[in-house]
Amino acid sequence: MKVVVVAGGTGGHIYPAIAIINKIKEKEPDSEFLYIGTDDRMEKDLIPKMGIPFVGIPMSGLNRKNVFKNFKVLSLFLKAVKKAKEELKKFQPDLVIGAGGYITAPVLYAAHKCHIPILIHEQNSIPGLSNKFIGKFADKICVSLPNSLELFPKEKVVYTGNPRSEEIISVPKKGKEELGFDSNKKLVVVVMGSLGSITMTEKIKELIPGFNNKAYQALVITGKNYYDLYKDLEISENVKIVPFLEDLIRVLKDSDLIVSRAGASTIAEITAIGLPAILVPSPYVTNNHQYKNAKELEDAGACRIVTEEDFSKDKIIREIDKMFDDMDGYQKMVENSRKLGISDSSTRIYEEAKKIIR
Repeated sequence: MKVVVVAGGTGGHIYPAIAIINKIKEKEPDSEFLYIGTDDRMEKDLIPKMGIPFVGIPMSGLNRKNVFKNFKVLSLFLKAVKKAKEELKKFQPDLVIGAGGYITAPVLYAAHKCHIPILIHEQNSIPGLSNKFIGKFADKICVSLPNSLELFPKEKVVYTGNPRSEEIISVPKKGKEELGFDSNKKLVVVVMGSLGSITMTEKIKELIPGFNNKAYQALVITGKNYYDLYKDLEISENVKIVPFLEDLIRVLKDSDLIVSRAGASTIAEITAIGLPAILVPSPYVTNNHQYKNAKELEDAGACRIVTEEDFSKDKIIREIDKMFDDMDGYQKMVENSRKLGISDSSTRIYEEAKKIIR
């Protein structure tokens, strides 16, 4: 199989794309890949390090505040379509897979013009602009959450889950004791993304003393950009503060609760392992999609939502205490979360890809 994979901008798009590549490699080791992304975001460094051929194309998203700047975006789009056509004609793929980010719009449109089959994967409950645009040209649309089924043409859409979930299930756990915690006590992980959040930093600094001397433990991941702002806090032995964890998934597999944003990757991770959550959706994302991601889980009894505006030490500590004091309700949340997780998502996407090629 010869496949072009397109995704860019954030880990929420890039890591699902990598999971799909890994599954195709597992099923068909002789497969060839070309990864197309933007030339100035994290994929430009990450993908070449993995030994996957990479082409970077300049592209930016629409400016919602200043429409006049979109003339430049349109110019970039047209140039990106032209460049993508050149790369597609050289590589001659059997299929082009788009996993999100604004770079997908010109590349998948170029694939459509070149009469190459297209599969897209939507991670969020509400599709982004690129997938809305490309959905009309795609041969198959795979979605991570059930509610998304209603937002695409019925004859094209299929519920596969997020391909990250299948990788997460196979990752070995990292025991609490490896982080210096007591393995017999519950562990709460607090994280607001790999880089952290400037709007949440002060709120989390106020929250941390609320963990001191609790019967449970807390691991606070500040994000690399804000770690220095926490260094003067006095914490007890049951609390640890770190800037970043490379192997967070392994840690989550031996954790009991997460307080987190509600990005697509986070949703895939916690539902794959059945981890109860207090989700704090970012209000700064397109179409408020993090809240809609979280609401789908809350409606299924798999999490509790606390808005950024309502986030406070007293509110979060009260929610955590309530969850741990009601173990029957807690266990029900574990079960409800697992019901939303799909253990063979990458395999389902691979099978859809094979159907398109056939």
